[in-house]
Amino acid sequence: MEIFESVVIDKIGFHARPASKIASIASKFKSDIKIISGGKTGNLKSIMNIMALGIKHGAIFKLEIVGEDEKEAKEAIVQAMIDNELIYKF
Repeated sequence: MEIFESVVIDKIGFHARPASKIASIASKFKSDIKIISGGKTGNLKSIMNIMALGIKHGAIFKLEIVGEDEKEAKEAIVQAMIDNELIYKF
């Protein structure tokens, strides 16, 4: 299992455009990828699940990735979040 936790820095929060890009990237991997925030859990491969979480600016979220390509998935998703200015580069 790969776990990643961060804070949303985008002023609008986890909105449609980056959610669509992140869901598209996540869908390329075989691993199960969950996003957790505010006590709610969603499938990161589903833009509707991501949007339903309503993750706002300053919110803490966690990714849980389980599967044969979990490390590669984590790297690609985190980089996409950095590229889309959702999180800070660490």
